[in-house]
Amino acid sequence: MGCGHKDDKASLASSQLASFGHQPHQPPPTPASKEVWKKGGRMFSILLAVHLALLACTLVSSGAFEKIAVHDYDVFFLLTVMMLIVIIWIIFYLVGTSRCPDAVLCKDSHAGPIWLRGGLILFAIFSLVMDVFKIGYYSSFYSCLSAIKIIYPIVQAIFLVVQTYFLWISAKDCVHVHLNVTRCGLMLTLTTNLAVWMSAVTDESVHKAHSKLKKNMTEDIFRWLLKAGMRSSSAEECNCNSQICQIFKNGYFWLYPFNIEYSLFASAMVYVMWKNVGRFIDHHSHHIQRLKFRLFRRTFFVGIVLGLIILVSGLGVLILYEVQVNSSTESSKKSQALTMYYIFNIVCLGLMSLVCIGGSVIYRFDKRDMDRHKNPTRTLDVALLMGAALGQYAISYYSIVAIVASTPRDAISALNLTYALLMIAQHTFQNIFIIEGLHRQPPKEDHKHDSHQKDLYGLTFVNINAVSLRVPDSGSTLAPSTAAEAIHPSDFVRSLTAPKKMNWRRKFLREISMFLLLSNIILWIMPAFGARPQFDNDTELNFYGDSMWPAIVDICLPFGIFYRMHAVASLLEVYIMS
Repeated sequence: MGCGHKDDKASLASSQLASFGHQPHQPPPTPASKEVWKKGGRMFSILLAVHLALLACTLVSSGAFEKIAVHDYDVFFLLTVMMLIVIIWIIFYLVGTSRCPDAVLCKDSHAGPIWLRGGLILFAIFSLVMDVFKIGYYSSFYSCLSAIKIIYPIVQAIFLVVQTYFLWISAKDCVHVHLNVTRCGLMLTLTTNLAVWMSAVTDESVHKAHSKLKKNMTEDIFRWLLKAGMRSSSAEECNCNSQICQIFKNGYFWLYPFNIEYSLFASAMVYVMWKNVGRFIDHHSHHIQRLKFRLFRRTFFVGIVLGLIILVSGLGVLILYEVQVNSSTESSKKSQALTMYYIFNIVCLGLMSLVCIGGSVIYRFDKRDMDRHKNPTRTLDVALLMGAALGQYAISYYSIVAIVASTPRDAISALNLTYALLMIAQHTFQNIFIIEGLHRQPPKEDHKHDSHQKDLYGLTFVNINAVSLRVPDSGSTLAPSTAAEAIHPSDFVRSLTAPKKMNWRRKFLREISMFLLLSNIILWIMPAFGARPQFDNDTELNFYGDSMWPAIVDICLPFGIFYRMHAVASLLEVYIMS
Protein backbone atom coordinates (compact mmCIF):
# COMPACT_ATOMS: atom_id res chain seq x y z
CA MET A 1 0.00 0.00 0.00
CA GLY A 2 1.79 3.06 -1.21
CA CYS A 3 1.48 6.63 -0.15
CA GLY A 4 1.30 8.09 -3.65
CA HIS A 5 -2.23 6.97 -4.48
CA LYS A 6 -4.58 8.89 -2.18
CA ASP A 7 -8.04 10.36 -2.27
CA ASP A 8 -8.48 14.04 -3.02
CA LYS A 9 -9.10 14.85 0.60
CA ALA A 10 -5.92 13.18 1.75
CA SER A 11 -3.88 15.11 -0.81
CA LEU A 12 -4.82 18.32 1.01
CA ALA A 13 -3.62 17.01 4.36
CA SER A 14 -0.36 18.92 4.46
CA SER A 15 -2.00 22.23 3.59
CA GLN A 16 -4.73 21.66 6.18
CA LEU A 17 -2.17 20.82 8.84
CA ALA A 18 -0.33 24.00 8.00
CA SER A 19 -3.51 25.95 8.59
CA PHE A 20 -3.51 24.75 12.21
CA GLY A 21 -0.38 26.82 12.86
CA HIS A 22 -1.77 30.04 11.37
CA GLN A 23 -5.30 29.71 12.76
CA PRO A 24 -4.97 27.78 16.00
CA HIS A 25 -8.57 28.34 17.15
CA GLN A 26 -10.36 27.36 13.93
CA PRO A 27 -10.98 23.84 12.62
CA PRO A 28 -9.43 22.96 9.27
CA PRO A 29 -11.52 24.04 6.31
CA THR A 30 -13.50 21.32 4.57
CA PRO A 31 -14.76 22.14 1.09
CA ALA A 32 -18.39 21.45 0.39
CA SER A 33 -17.57 19.20 -2.56
CA LYS A 34 -15.38 16.98 -0.43
CA GLU A 35 -18.15 16.65 2.17
CA VAL A 36 -20.56 15.52 -0.54
CA TRP A 37 -18.15 12.81 -1.71
CA LYS A 38 -17.54 11.81 1.91
CA LYS A 39 -21.23 11.07 2.26
CA GLY A 40 -21.19 9.23 -1.06
CA GLY A 41 -18.29 7.05 0.04
CA ARG A 42 -20.03 6.27 3.30
CA MET A 43 -23.24 5.38 1.47
CA PHE A 44 -21.41 2.97 -0.84
CA SER A 45 -19.80 1.17 2.11
CA ILE A 46 -23.16 1.03 3.93
CA LEU A 47 -24.82 -0.56 0.89
CA LEU A 48 -22.04 -3.15 0.75
CA ALA A 49 -22.54 -3.95 4.42
CA VAL A 50 -26.33 -4.20 4.09
CA HIS A 51 -26.15 -6.67 1.18
CA LEU A 52 -23.57 -8.86 2.91
CA ALA A 53 -25.54 -8.81 6.18
CA LEU A 54 -28.76 -9.82 4.41
CA LEU A 55 -26.95 -12.65 2.62
CA ALA A 56 -25.46 -13.93 5.87
CA CYS A 57 -28.78 -13.60 7.71
CA THR A 58 -30.56 -15.54 4.94
CA LEU A 59 -28.06 -18.40 5.05
CA VAL A 60 -27.97 -18.57 8.86
CA SER A 61 -31.75 -18.62 9.21
CA SER A 62 -32.21 -21.05 6.32
CA GLY A 63 -29.60 -23.43 7.69
CA ALA A 64 -31.68 -23.84 10.86
CA PHE A 65 -34.36 -25.87 9.09
CA GLU A 66 -34.05 -29.29 7.53
CA LYS A 67 -36.61 -28.81 4.76
CA ILE A 68 -34.59 -25.96 3.21
CA ALA A 69 -31.70 -27.12 1.04
CA VAL A 70 -29.16 -25.00 2.93
CA HIS A 71 -26.83 -26.87 5.28
CA ASP A 72 -24.82 -25.63 8.20
CA TYR A 73 -21.56 -26.19 6.34
CA ASP A 74 -22.80 -23.71 3.70
CA VAL A 75 -23.01 -21.12 6.46
CA PHE A 76 -19.53 -22.07 7.70
CA PHE A 77 -18.15 -21.74 4.17
CA LEU A 78 -19.52 -18.20 3.78
CA LEU A 79 -18.24 -17.12 7.20
CA THR A 80 -14.81 -18.64 6.50
CA VAL A 81 -14.50 -16.74 3.21
CA MET A 82 -15.58 -13.48 4.84
CA MET A 83 -13.09 -13.89 7.70
CA LEU A 84 -10.23 -14.67 5.29
CA ILE A 85 -10.98 -11.52 3.27
CA VAL A 86 -11.05 -9.44 6.46
CA ILE A 87 -7.72 -10.91 7.61
CA ILE A 88 -6.12 -9.97 4.27
CA TRP A 89 -7.56 -6.45 4.44
CA ILE A 90 -6.37 -5.91 8.03
CA ILE A 91 -2.82 -6.90 7.04
CA PHE A 92 -3.08 -4.54 4.06
CA TYR A 93 -4.25 -1.74 6.38
CA LEU A 94 -1.57 -2.27 9.02
CA VAL A 95 1.26 -2.44 6.49
CA GLY A 96 -0.03 0.56 4.55
CA THR A 97 -0.52 2.85 7.54
CA SER A 98 2.87 1.93 8.98
CA ARG A 99 4.62 2.89 5.73
CA CYS A 100 2.74 6.17 5.20
CA PRO A 101 3.82 8.86 7.69
CA ASP A 102 0.71 10.95 6.97
CA ALA A 103 -1.80 8.08 6.88
CA VAL A 104 -3.06 8.81 10.40
CA LEU A 105 -2.90 12.56 10.95
CA CYS A 106 -4.79 12.58 14.25
CA LYS A 107 -6.35 10.23 16.77
CA ASP A 108 -9.72 10.27 18.52
CA SER A 109 -9.00 10.31 22.24
CA HIS A 110 -12.53 9.10 23.06
CA ALA A 111 -12.41 6.02 20.80
CA GLY A 112 -11.24 2.64 22.08
CA PRO A 113 -10.71 3.41 25.79
CA ILE A 114 -8.41 1.07 27.66
CA TRP A 115 -11.20 -0.67 29.60
CA LEU A 116 -13.07 -1.42 26.35
CA ARG A 117 -9.97 -2.85 24.68
CA GLY A 118 -9.16 -4.81 27.83
CA GLY A 119 -12.65 -6.33 27.80
CA LEU A 120 -12.20 -7.17 24.13
CA ILE A 121 -9.00 -9.08 24.91
CA LEU A 122 -10.72 -10.95 27.76
CA PHE A 123 -13.57 -12.06 25.49
CA ALA A 124 -11.05 -12.95 22.76
CA ILE A 125 -9.18 -15.29 25.10
CA PHE A 126 -12.35 -17.19 26.01
CA SER A 127 -13.36 -17.27 22.34
CA LEU A 128 -10.01 -18.84 21.47
CA VAL A 129 -10.62 -21.52 24.09
CA MET A 130 -14.04 -22.09 22.51
CA ASP A 131 -12.42 -22.59 19.10
CA VAL A 132 -10.00 -25.12 20.62
CA PHE A 133 -12.97 -27.04 22.04
CA LYS A 134 -14.72 -26.88 18.66
CA ILE A 135 -11.68 -28.25 16.88
CA GLY A 136 -11.45 -31.08 19.41
CA TYR A 137 -15.17 -31.82 19.12
CA TYR A 138 -15.27 -31.95 15.33
CA SER A 139 -11.99 -33.87 15.17
CA SER A 140 -13.58 -36.66 17.23
CA PHE A 141 -15.50 -37.85 14.16
CA TYR A 142 -13.76 -36.09 11.28
CA SER A 143 -14.23 -39.11 8.98
CA CYS A 144 -17.94 -38.39 8.48
CA LEU A 145 -17.77 -34.58 8.52
CA SER A 146 -17.27 -31.97 5.87
CA ALA A 147 -13.74 -30.53 6.03
CA ILE A 148 -15.13 -27.00 6.33
CA LYS A 149 -16.34 -27.74 9.87
CA ILE A 150 -12.76 -28.25 11.04
CA ILE A 151 -11.36 -25.43 8.90
CA TYR A 152 -13.92 -22.93 10.22
CA PRO A 153 -12.80 -22.83 13.91
CA ILE A 154 -9.15 -22.71 12.81
CA VAL A 155 -9.81 -19.68 10.58
CA GLN A 156 -11.93 -18.11 13.32
CA ALA A 157 -9.06 -18.43 15.82
CA ILE A 158 -6.69 -16.67 13.39
CA PHE A 159 -9.36 -14.03 12.76
CA LEU A 160 -9.70 -13.39 16.50
CA VAL A 161 -5.96 -12.89 16.97
CA VAL A 162 -5.52 -10.61 13.95
CA GLN A 163 -8.61 -8.51 14.62
CA THR A 164 -7.87 -8.09 18.34
CA TYR A 165 -4.35 -6.87 17.56
CA PHE A 166 -5.77 -4.55 14.88
CA LEU A 167 -8.33 -2.99 17.23
CA TRP A 168 -5.81 -2.68 20.07
CA ILE A 169 -3.39 -0.53 18.07
CA SER A 170 -5.74 1.17 15.56
CA ALA A 171 -9.01 1.85 17.40
CA LYS A 172 -8.23 5.57 17.74
CA ASP A 173 -7.05 6.13 14.15
CA CYS A 174 -8.47 8.86 11.93
CA VAL A 175 -7.26 7.56 8.56
CA HIS A 176 -6.64 9.93 5.64
CA VAL A 177 -5.41 7.62 2.88
CA HIS A 178 -7.51 5.39 0.61
CA LEU A 179 -10.66 6.63 2.28
CA ASN A 180 -13.22 4.62 0.30
CA VAL A 181 -11.20 1.40 0.44
CA THR A 182 -10.80 1.84 4.19
CA ARG A 183 -14.52 2.50 4.66
CA CYS A 184 -15.45 -0.62 2.68
CA GLY A 185 -12.89 -2.71 4.56
CA LEU A 186 -14.18 -1.55 7.94
CA MET A 187 -17.78 -2.21 6.92
CA LEU A 188 -16.80 -5.68 5.72
CA THR A 189 -15.16 -6.28 9.11
CA LEU A 190 -18.26 -5.05 10.93
CA THR A 191 -20.55 -7.25 8.79
CA THR A 192 -18.34 -10.29 9.37
CA ASN A 193 -18.54 -9.81 13.13
CA LEU A 194 -22.32 -9.45 12.94
CA ALA A 195 -22.58 -12.59 10.78
CA VAL A 196 -20.48 -14.57 13.28
CA TRP A 197 -22.71 -13.16 16.04
CA MET A 198 -25.89 -14.26 14.25
CA SER A 199 -24.50 -17.76 13.71
CA ALA A 200 -23.41 -18.06 17.35
CA VAL A 201 -26.72 -16.74 18.69
CA THR A 202 -28.69 -19.18 16.52
CA ASP A 203 -26.59 -22.17 17.54
CA GLU A 204 -26.49 -21.24 21.23
CA SER A 205 -30.19 -20.34 21.48
CA VAL A 206 -31.35 -23.54 19.81
CA HIS A 207 -29.04 -25.59 22.01
CA LYS A 208 -30.46 -23.96 25.16
CA ALA A 209 -34.01 -24.47 23.94
CA HIS A 210 -33.27 -28.12 23.12
CA SER A 211 -31.84 -28.80 26.57
CA LYS A 212 -34.72 -27.12 28.41
CA LEU A 213 -37.84 -27.57 26.29
CA LYS A 214 -37.42 -30.62 24.11
CA LYS A 215 -41.10 -31.46 24.40
CA ASN A 216 -42.29 -27.95 23.53
CA MET A 217 -39.97 -27.50 20.57
CA THR A 218 -41.12 -27.29 16.98
CA GLU A 219 -40.34 -30.25 14.76
CA ASP A 220 -38.16 -28.28 12.35
CA ILE A 221 -35.85 -26.95 15.07
CA PHE A 222 -35.67 -30.37 16.74
CA ARG A 223 -34.59 -32.06 13.50
CA TRP A 224 -32.03 -29.32 12.87
CA LEU A 225 -30.55 -29.94 16.30
CA LEU A 226 -30.25 -33.65 15.56
CA LYS A 227 -28.28 -32.95 12.42
CA ALA A 228 -26.20 -30.10 13.92
CA GLY A 229 -22.57 -30.95 13.36
CA MET A 230 -23.42 -33.84 11.05
CA ARG A 231 -22.69 -34.13 7.36
CA SER A 232 -25.94 -35.98 6.68
CA SER A 233 -29.32 -35.84 8.40
CA SER A 234 -28.66 -39.13 10.17
CA ALA A 235 -27.98 -38.62 13.85
CA GLU A 236 -26.57 -42.10 14.34
CA GLU A 237 -23.84 -41.71 11.72
CA CYS A 238 -21.64 -39.38 13.77
CA ASN A 239 -22.74 -39.75 17.37
CA CYS A 240 -20.54 -38.20 20.05
CA ASN A 241 -20.21 -41.16 22.42
CA SER A 242 -16.77 -40.74 24.00
CA GLN A 243 -16.32 -38.80 27.24
CA ILE A 244 -13.71 -36.44 25.79
CA CYS A 245 -16.07 -35.65 22.92
CA GLN A 246 -18.84 -34.73 25.37
CA ILE A 247 -16.42 -32.49 27.31
CA PHE A 248 -15.50 -30.63 24.11
CA LYS A 249 -19.14 -30.29 23.08
CA ASN A 250 -20.39 -28.99 26.44
CA GLY A 251 -17.32 -26.79 26.83
CA TYR A 252 -17.71 -24.81 23.64
CA PHE A 253 -21.44 -24.33 24.22
CA TRP A 254 -20.72 -22.86 27.68
CA LEU A 255 -18.22 -20.45 26.10
CA TYR A 256 -20.60 -19.17 23.44
CA PRO A 257 -21.65 -16.08 25.51
CA PHE A 258 -18.07 -14.77 25.47
CA ASN A 259 -17.82 -15.18 21.69
CA ILE A 260 -21.18 -13.44 21.25
CA GLU A 261 -20.05 -10.47 23.36
CA TYR A 262 -16.70 -10.33 21.56
CA SER A 263 -18.40 -9.99 18.17
CA LEU A 264 -20.61 -7.15 19.40
CA PHE A 265 -17.77 -5.30 21.14
CA ALA A 266 -15.61 -5.58 18.01
CA SER A 267 -18.49 -4.37 15.83
CA ALA A 268 -18.93 -1.27 18.01
CA MET A 269 -15.22 -0.41 17.89
CA VAL A 270 -15.06 -0.94 14.12
CA TYR A 271 -18.07 1.33 13.64
CA VAL A 272 -16.33 4.15 15.52
CA MET A 273 -13.26 3.68 13.31
CA TRP A 274 -15.50 3.89 10.25
CA LYS A 275 -16.99 7.16 11.51
CA ASN A 276 -13.47 8.56 12.04
CA VAL A 277 -12.23 7.84 8.50
CA GLY A 278 -11.24 11.17 6.95
CA ARG A 279 -12.04 13.07 10.15
CA PHE A 280 -10.00 16.08 11.25
CA ILE A 281 -9.95 16.87 14.96
CA ASP A 282 -9.38 20.40 16.21
CA HIS A 283 -7.11 19.76 19.17
CA HIS A 284 -7.83 23.23 20.59
CA SER A 285 -11.49 22.41 21.14
CA HIS A 286 -11.09 18.65 21.48
CA HIS A 287 -9.52 18.62 24.91
CA ILE A 288 -7.82 15.41 25.96
CA GLN A 289 -8.50 14.55 29.57
CA ARG A 290 -6.07 12.16 31.21
CA LEU A 291 -8.48 10.40 33.54
CA LYS A 292 -6.96 8.17 36.18
CA PHE A 293 -8.76 5.01 37.28
CA ARG A 294 -8.65 5.12 41.07
CA LEU A 295 -10.76 2.27 42.39
CA PHE A 296 -9.95 2.55 46.10
CA ARG A 297 -9.53 6.31 46.41
CA ARG A 298 -12.21 8.90 47.14
CA THR A 299 -14.79 6.22 47.88
CA PHE A 300 -16.77 5.04 50.89
CA PHE A 301 -16.74 1.38 49.70
CA VAL A 302 -20.53 1.22 50.13
CA GLY A 303 -21.21 0.69 46.44
CA ILE A 304 -18.46 -1.92 46.10
CA VAL A 305 -19.59 -3.87 49.18
CA LEU A 306 -23.28 -3.85 48.20
CA GLY A 307 -22.39 -4.74 44.63
CA LEU A 308 -20.23 -7.67 45.73
CA ILE A 309 -23.05 -8.91 47.98
CA ILE A 310 -25.44 -8.82 45.00
CA LEU A 311 -22.85 -10.53 42.79
CA VAL A 312 -22.09 -13.38 45.21
CA SER A 313 -25.78 -13.87 46.04
CA GLY A 314 -26.62 -13.99 42.34
CA LEU A 315 -24.00 -16.66 41.71
CA GLY A 316 -25.53 -18.76 44.48
CA VAL A 317 -29.03 -18.31 43.04
CA LEU A 318 -27.74 -19.25 39.58
CA ILE A 319 -26.17 -22.50 40.84
CA LEU A 320 -29.29 -23.51 42.78
CA TYR A 321 -31.50 -22.60 39.82
CA GLU A 322 -29.48 -24.73 37.40
CA VAL A 323 -29.47 -27.70 39.79
CA GLN A 324 -33.18 -27.60 40.65
CA VAL A 325 -34.55 -26.80 37.18
CA ASN A 326 -32.26 -28.78 34.89
CA SER A 327 -31.40 -31.74 37.12
CA SER A 328 -34.78 -32.34 38.76
CA THR A 329 -38.08 -33.42 37.24
CA GLU A 330 -40.22 -32.53 40.27
CA SER A 331 -42.55 -29.59 39.70
CA SER A 332 -42.25 -28.44 43.32
CA LYS A 333 -38.49 -27.91 43.01
CA LYS A 334 -39.02 -26.08 39.74
CA SER A 335 -41.52 -23.75 41.45
CA GLN A 336 -39.09 -23.16 44.32
CA ALA A 337 -36.31 -22.30 41.86
CA LEU A 338 -38.53 -19.86 39.95
CA THR A 339 -39.68 -18.22 43.19
CA MET A 340 -36.08 -17.83 44.39
CA TYR A 341 -35.01 -16.43 41.01
CA TYR A 342 -37.83 -13.88 40.85
CA ILE A 343 -37.37 -12.71 44.45
CA PHE A 344 -33.65 -12.12 43.93
CA ASN A 345 -34.21 -10.22 40.69
CA ILE A 346 -37.04 -8.14 42.18
CA VAL A 347 -34.80 -7.06 45.06
CA CYS A 348 -31.86 -6.40 42.76
CA LEU A 349 -33.87 -4.48 40.15
CA GLY A 350 -35.66 -2.48 42.85
CA LEU A 351 -32.39 -1.39 44.45
CA MET A 352 -30.90 -0.52 41.07
CA SER A 353 -33.94 1.57 40.14
CA LEU A 354 -33.81 3.54 43.40
CA VAL A 355 -30.06 4.07 43.06
CA CYS A 356 -30.45 5.32 39.47
CA ILE A 357 -33.14 7.77 40.55
CA GLY A 358 -30.85 9.00 43.34
CA GLY A 359 -28.00 9.43 40.87
CA SER A 360 -30.19 11.44 38.52
CA VAL A 361 -31.20 13.70 41.44
CA ILE A 362 -27.53 14.23 42.33
CA TYR A 363 -26.84 15.26 38.73
CA ARG A 364 -29.35 18.10 39.22
CA PHE A 365 -26.92 19.61 41.75
CA ASP A 366 -23.79 18.87 39.74
CA LYS A 367 -21.98 22.04 38.69
CA ARG A 368 -20.07 20.45 35.80
CA ASP A 369 -20.86 21.67 32.30
CA MET A 370 -22.38 19.46 29.65
CA ASP A 371 -19.98 18.13 27.01
CA ARG A 372 -21.41 19.14 23.63
CA HIS A 373 -18.39 18.33 21.46
CA LYS A 374 -18.74 15.92 18.57
CA ASN A 375 -18.04 12.43 19.91
CA PRO A 376 -18.87 9.39 17.70
CA THR A 377 -18.04 6.99 20.55
CA ARG A 378 -20.54 8.56 22.92
CA THR A 379 -23.19 8.74 20.20
CA LEU A 380 -22.76 5.02 19.55
CA ASP A 381 -22.88 4.22 23.27
CA VAL A 382 -26.21 6.02 23.65
CA ALA A 383 -27.65 4.38 20.51
CA LEU A 384 -26.60 0.90 21.66
CA LEU A 385 -28.02 1.44 25.14
CA MET A 386 -31.38 2.58 23.77
CA GLY A 387 -31.50 -0.03 21.02
CA ALA A 388 -30.39 -3.03 23.06
CA ALA A 389 -32.92 -2.17 25.79
CA LEU A 390 -35.71 -2.75 23.27
CA GLY A 391 -35.09 -6.51 23.44
CA GLN A 392 -35.81 -6.70 27.17
CA TYR A 393 -38.68 -4.23 26.80
CA ALA A 394 -40.31 -6.55 24.25
CA ILE A 395 -39.98 -9.64 26.46
CA SER A 396 -41.33 -7.76 29.47
CA TYR A 397 -44.38 -6.41 27.64
CA TYR A 398 -45.16 -9.83 26.15
CA SER A 399 -44.97 -11.29 29.66
CA ILE A 400 -47.22 -8.58 31.12
CA VAL A 401 -49.91 -9.20 28.50
CA ALA A 402 -49.74 -12.97 29.02
CA ILE A 403 -49.93 -12.74 32.83
CA VAL A 404 -52.78 -10.22 32.91
CA ALA A 405 -54.85 -12.10 30.33
CA SER A 406 -54.24 -15.58 31.75
CA THR A 407 -56.14 -17.40 34.48
CA PRO A 408 -55.70 -18.59 37.15
CA ARG A 409 -53.13 -16.33 38.77
CA ASP A 410 -50.79 -17.84 41.34
CA ALA A 411 -47.87 -16.52 43.39
CA ILE A 412 -45.35 -17.18 40.63
CA SER A 413 -47.45 -15.16 38.17
CA ALA A 414 -47.52 -12.24 40.61
CA LEU A 415 -43.74 -12.42 41.02
CA ASN A 416 -43.31 -12.65 37.25
CA LEU A 417 -45.50 -9.58 36.74
CA THR A 418 -43.54 -7.59 39.32
CA TYR A 419 -40.28 -8.75 37.73
CA ALA A 420 -41.41 -7.61 34.26
CA LEU A 421 -42.53 -4.18 35.50
CA LEU A 422 -39.32 -3.61 37.44
CA MET A 423 -37.25 -4.70 34.44
CA ILE A 424 -38.86 -1.94 32.35
CA ALA A 425 -38.40 0.65 35.10
CA GLN A 426 -34.78 -0.31 35.80
CA HIS A 427 -33.75 -0.14 32.12
CA THR A 428 -35.38 3.28 31.78
CA PHE A 429 -33.87 4.83 34.91
CA GLN A 430 -30.45 3.30 34.25
CA ASN A 431 -30.37 4.63 30.69
CA ILE A 432 -31.19 8.13 31.97
CA PHE A 433 -28.41 7.93 34.58
CA ILE A 434 -25.78 6.59 32.17
CA ILE A 435 -26.59 8.98 29.33
CA GLU A 436 -26.50 11.97 31.66
CA GLY A 437 -23.17 10.78 33.08
CA LEU A 438 -21.64 10.32 29.63
CA HIS A 439 -22.55 13.88 28.66
CA ARG A 440 -20.88 15.48 31.68
CA GLN A 441 -17.52 17.18 31.46
CA PRO A 442 -14.74 15.36 33.35
CA PRO A 443 -13.78 17.06 36.62
CA LYS A 444 -11.13 19.73 36.18
CA GLU A 445 -8.46 20.02 38.81
CA ASP A 446 -7.96 23.57 40.07
CA HIS A 447 -4.19 23.66 40.36
CA LYS A 448 -4.17 27.23 41.65
CA HIS A 449 -6.59 26.34 44.42
CA ASP A 450 -4.62 23.20 45.23
CA SER A 451 -1.34 25.12 45.57
CA HIS A 452 -3.03 27.75 47.72
CA GLN A 453 -4.48 25.03 49.94
CA LYS A 454 -1.08 23.35 50.14
CA ASP A 455 0.55 26.57 51.31
CA LEU A 456 -2.09 26.98 53.99
CA TYR A 457 -1.95 23.36 55.12
CA GLY A 458 0.98 24.11 57.46
CA LEU A 459 -1.15 26.72 59.24
CA THR A 460 -3.80 24.24 60.32
CA PHE A 461 -2.78 24.36 63.98
CA VAL A 462 -1.89 28.07 63.99
CA ASN A 463 -4.08 30.39 65.98
CA ILE A 464 -6.49 32.07 63.57
CA ASN A 465 -6.17 35.33 65.53
CA ALA A 466 -2.45 35.26 64.87
CA VAL A 467 -3.18 35.04 61.18
CA SER A 468 -5.55 37.98 61.44
CA LEU A 469 -2.66 40.16 62.72
CA ARG A 470 -1.31 40.06 59.17
CA VAL A 471 -4.45 41.72 57.88
CA PRO A 472 -4.19 45.55 58.03
CA ASP A 473 -6.97 47.94 58.84
CA SER A 474 -9.44 48.79 56.13
CA GLY A 475 -8.25 52.40 56.01
CA SER A 476 -4.57 51.71 55.43
CA THR A 477 -2.96 51.49 52.05
CA LEU A 478 -0.90 48.54 50.97
CA ALA A 479 1.39 47.79 48.14
CA PRO A 480 0.07 45.27 45.63
CA SER A 481 2.50 42.58 46.77
CA THR A 482 1.56 43.12 50.44
CA ALA A 483 -2.16 43.00 49.66
CA ALA A 484 -1.77 39.76 47.75
CA GLU A 485 -0.12 38.13 50.75
CA ALA A 486 -2.82 39.24 53.21
CA ILE A 487 -5.04 36.38 54.33
CA HIS A 488 -8.37 36.76 56.05
CA PRO A 489 -9.35 34.09 58.58
CA SER A 490 -12.71 33.46 56.93
CA ASP A 491 -10.99 32.91 53.57
CA PHE A 492 -8.55 30.59 55.26
CA VAL A 493 -11.34 28.48 56.76
CA ARG A 494 -13.27 28.36 53.47
CA SER A 495 -10.18 27.18 51.61
CA LEU A 496 -9.79 24.30 54.05
CA THR A 497 -13.42 23.25 53.91
CA ALA A 498 -14.19 23.84 50.22
CA PRO A 499 -12.92 20.49 48.84
CA LYS A 500 -15.21 18.50 51.14
CA LYS A 501 -18.23 20.44 49.89
CA MET A 502 -17.21 20.02 46.27
CA ASN A 503 -16.45 16.28 46.30
CA TRP A 504 -19.45 14.71 48.03
CA ARG A 505 -21.47 14.59 44.80
CA ARG A 506 -18.66 12.91 42.90
CA LYS A 507 -18.16 10.40 45.71
CA PHE A 508 -21.83 9.42 45.69
CA LEU A 509 -21.84 9.16 41.91
CA ARG A 510 -18.82 6.83 42.04
CA GLU A 511 -20.55 4.66 44.65
CA ILE A 512 -23.69 4.49 42.52
CA SER A 513 -21.72 3.66 39.38
CA MET A 514 -19.78 0.85 41.05
CA PHE A 515 -22.93 -0.69 42.56
CA LEU A 516 -24.72 -0.62 39.20
CA LEU A 517 -21.64 -2.02 37.45
CA LEU A 518 -21.42 -5.08 39.70
CA SER A 519 -25.19 -5.60 39.61
CA ASN A 520 -25.24 -5.53 35.81
CA ILE A 521 -22.47 -8.14 35.74
CA ILE A 522 -24.57 -10.69 37.63
CA LEU A 523 -27.65 -9.80 35.58
CA TRP A 524 -25.55 -10.57 32.49
CA ILE A 525 -24.15 -13.83 33.88
CA MET A 526 -27.52 -15.33 34.88
CA PRO A 527 -29.26 -15.41 31.46
CA ALA A 528 -26.02 -15.87 29.55
CA PHE A 529 -25.21 -19.10 31.40
CA GLY A 530 -28.58 -20.78 31.51
CA ALA A 531 -30.95 -19.07 33.98
CA ARG A 532 -33.80 -18.25 31.61
CA PRO A 533 -37.18 -18.40 33.35
CA GLN A 534 -38.87 -17.45 30.08
CA PHE A 535 -38.47 -21.10 29.02
CA ASP A 536 -39.33 -22.55 32.45
CA ASN A 537 -42.48 -20.54 33.25
CA ASP A 538 -45.58 -22.10 31.68
CA THR A 539 -47.68 -18.91 31.66
CA GLU A 540 -46.16 -17.39 28.51
CA LEU A 541 -45.79 -20.79 26.81
CA ASN A 542 -49.45 -21.65 27.31
CA PHE A 543 -50.61 -18.19 26.24
CA TYR A 544 -48.49 -17.68 23.10
CA GLY A 545 -47.86 -21.30 22.18
CA ASP A 546 -44.72 -23.40 22.04
CA SER A 547 -43.78 -22.00 18.64
CA MET A 548 -44.27 -18.23 19.02
CA TRP A 549 -42.91 -17.68 22.55
CA PRO A 550 -39.53 -19.45 22.09
CA ALA A 551 -39.07 -17.50 18.84
CA ILE A 552 -39.75 -14.19 20.64
CA VAL A 553 -37.28 -15.02 23.40
CA ASP A 554 -34.61 -16.25 20.97
CA ILE A 555 -34.81 -13.00 19.00
CA CYS A 556 -35.05 -10.52 21.90
CA LEU A 557 -32.99 -12.10 24.68
CA PRO A 558 -29.55 -11.72 22.97
CA PHE A 559 -30.15 -7.96 22.83
CA GLY A 560 -31.01 -7.93 26.53
CA ILE A 561 -27.84 -9.85 27.36
CA PHE A 562 -25.75 -7.49 25.26
CA TYR A 563 -27.39 -4.52 26.98
CA ARG A 564 -26.04 -5.64 30.36
CA MET A 565 -22.46 -5.99 29.16
CA HIS A 566 -22.57 -2.68 27.30
CA ALA A 567 -24.02 -1.03 30.41
CA VAL A 568 -21.04 -2.37 32.38
CA ALA A 569 -18.61 -0.68 29.97
CA SER A 570 -20.60 2.59 30.01
CA LEU A 571 -20.86 2.60 33.82
CA LEU A 572 -17.12 2.10 34.09
CA GLU A 573 -16.65 5.21 31.97
CA VAL A 574 -19.14 7.13 34.12
CA TYR A 575 -17.25 5.97 37.23
CA ILE A 576 -13.93 7.19 35.90
CA MET A 577 -15.36 10.54 34.77
CA SER A 578 -17.04 11.20 38.14
